[in-house]
Amino acid sequence: MTTEAVTKVVPAAQPVKARRSVGSRLAEAVSGGAVRVVLIVVGLFWLVPTIGLLLSSLRSPEDMSANGWWTVFSKPSQLTFDSYQKLLENSDITNSLLNTVLITVPATVLVVVVGSLAGYAFAWMEFPGRDWWFLAVVGLLVVPVQVALIPIAELFGKIGLFGTIFGVVLFHTGYGLPFAVFLLRNFFAEIPRELLEAARLDGAGELRLFARVVMPLGGPAIASLGIFQFLWVWNDMLVALVFTKSGTQPITVALQTQVRQFGNNIDVLAPGAFISMVIPLAVFFAFQRQFVSGVMAGAVK
Repeated sequence: MTTEAVTKVVPAAQPVKARRSVGSRLAEAVSGGAVRVVLIVVGLFWLVPTIGLLLSSLRSPEDMSANGWWTVFSKPSQLTFDSYQKLLENSDITNSLLNTVLITVPATVLVVVVGSLAGYAFAWMEFPGRDWWFLAVVGLLVVPVQVALIPIAELFGKIGLFGTIFGVVLFHTGYGLPFAVFLLRNFFAEIPRELLEAARLDGAGELRLFARVVMPLGGPAIASLGIFQFLWVWNDMLVALVFTKSGTQPITVALQTQVRQFGNNIDVLAPGAFISMVIPLAVFFAFQRQFVSGVMAGAVK
């Protein structure tokens, strides 16, 4: 039998297609345009309470008692800023909003600054018992805030800090530091040692090394920590209920007091609640890029 005959008899080899796993086919199916539409619809439904609160804050008490906020779409004439004007005339709400700023901003700045210094020390400085001290800090992460309320309240009462804004700031700072130290220490530890040694060879001391090298490289993680701390303190109500008095209450406690005293004071509650919610949202979106950079950097590392 000749070679040509063999060639004609034996069929050419067909390429074997690799069998795709069920997971890969499912991943391809869920990455289509239909899934994006579903996610957009879910996001819009998630925003419905926020939109409803905004529209309720722009309606008069009579309209709110007569029908739902969705009637604004058929009757846009209901929209008015009278509720916000009344809110600005309510001294309890405006003072509480100022108290919230005076509590949140210092508590956030102190946690970021002290946490950054401590995180750098635990990551790159040698001192006796460093690992044991860090384990103690990590152990404080599991302590619930409810456990510390009564002992710290008694301590603040003895030293004259109970009911003051400084006392609330001090509590939030102390309770936020364990997470800050844990987060920033792990982030700073990933900085290349060669980079720090090169800066030391150029004559940089520890403080200058921290300010000129570590802080710029740790910007995303520090921004993420600042956003988390700001949101936690701004939205806190439990600590504020325990440690504040009538003149030092933040916006969360002031709104709760308005509900207790004036059940039909919705024309003040609606705009006050919306302002209390929109300010942390504005802070988050203002630093969204740094927040995402910090999360992605932590994921890569």
